[in-house]
Amino acid sequence: MVMNGNKNGNHKPHKLKFLFVSFEAETGDIAWQIKKEGHEVKFATVSASGNEEVYNGFIDKVKNWKEWVDWSDVIVFDDVDFGVEADKLRKKGKLVVGGSVYTDKLEMDRDFGQEELKKYGVAILPSWNFSNYDEALKFIKDNPGRYVFKPSGGVMSINKDLLFIGEEENGNDLLEILGQNKEVWQKKAPAFILQKFVAGVEVAVGAFFNGKDFILPINVNFEYKRLFPGDIGPFTGDMGSLMFWSDTNYLFRETLEKMLSSLRESGYIGYIDINCIVNGRGIYPLEFTSRFGYPTIHTQLEGILQPASEWLYMLARGESFNLRIKRGFQIGVEIYVPSMLSRDKESVEIYQDLPIFFKKHDNLDSIHIQDVKIEHGVWRIAGESGALLVVTGSGTTVEEARRQVYLRIENILTQNMFYRTDIGSDWKTNGDKLHTWGYII
Repeated sequence: MVMNGNKNGNHKPHKLKFLFVSFEAETGDIAWQIKKEGHEVKFATVSASGNEEVYNGFIDKVKNWKEWVDWSDVIVFDDVDFGVEADKLRKKGKLVVGGSVYTDKLEMDRDFGQEELKKYGVAILPSWNFSNYDEALKFIKDNPGRYVFKPSGGVMSINKDLLFIGEEENGNDLLEILGQNKEVWQKKAPAFILQKFVAGVEVAVGAFFNGKDFILPINVNFEYKRLFPGDIGPFTGDMGSLMFWSDTNYLFRETLEKMLSSLRESGYIGYIDINCIVNGRGIYPLEFTSRFGYPTIHTQLEGILQPASEWLYMLARGESFNLRIKRGFQIGVEIYVPSMLSRDKESVEIYQDLPIFFKKHDNLDSIHIQDVKIEHGVWRIAGESGALLVVTGSGTTVEEARRQVYLRIENILTQNMFYRTDIGSDWKTNGDKLHTWGYII
């Protein structure tokens, strides 16, 4: 079933040249999809260390992305901290998806993001900024309570995994963590915030933005960041996502929509969302993601019916259109191997080049590539992250989507792969709460 048909009809771009620019080889799957759609694609990884072989055999890779700017019709930046370059290229008339100085700062400087929300009338949680760990320890002792520790001030997204959620009402667990690690964390996160903890459902609301307005429908998604089922263990980049597409709802109108004027002024083109904690008393935005999310974008591809080249091209051109999407729910599950847990040289070498097999090859559209390559027709593990694939599924109910995605995972064979088995299993409880509180339709 199709929701929100394209206002411009079935606009199919002519054969185009796409240039993808990445820090950590994140968007190879989208590049691969676009290549399969018949377009020319070049992929450049700025930080090549450890990623030299990622995507080999899938897409054409280049070393210096700036040498390919004139060649390209559309340039896609897939991470934060490309804003300066993206803004310059847009001013020169290039079609660019991703990045602006303003939206980079929204994500990378959490304090700035919170202040921007406050400026537009969005309620935020009390938070305090620190650059001295001894001062933070004294603050907690003088003001006992439950806090969340978050790196801030230009910290790249990979280091934000240092986030720590206190569990004790007097703050003693956070005192212990900060006290024991202050010398190490001072180097990794020299600026940070302590934010008041609030209980509720964690949910993100996002949309694509064409430089002038939001592209509908919006996306409501739930990230599963803990390593183990039951939401325990260390934080990871993401273990999986549950999502659905929606008409505008109260959650969107009270958060992201209020940022319209600033986003328009910045000229940002790309995807942006706000992660929030919500409960019966209100909405409390936590942080922005002003780029594609991972594996969020892979799961979104499961639900978008238009070719990726089509909607990326229209987005870059600033066109007004509605995404054609599936009704119901989509789920994405990250597939890892143990080198994800320890990236020492020995661990990485054990898993590099090991094959990835599929029992059946008739439906691999739901398999989204990450740190893999192809050699002589065989998919193999590449890179150092231990993140191999994102497997996606969809259904008119969450349970249908869960059955489909986990059935698809059973088709994959590789040494010691692991994944969370409970993505989406808490929807009945959380969905009921969100409906009861009136945040979603």
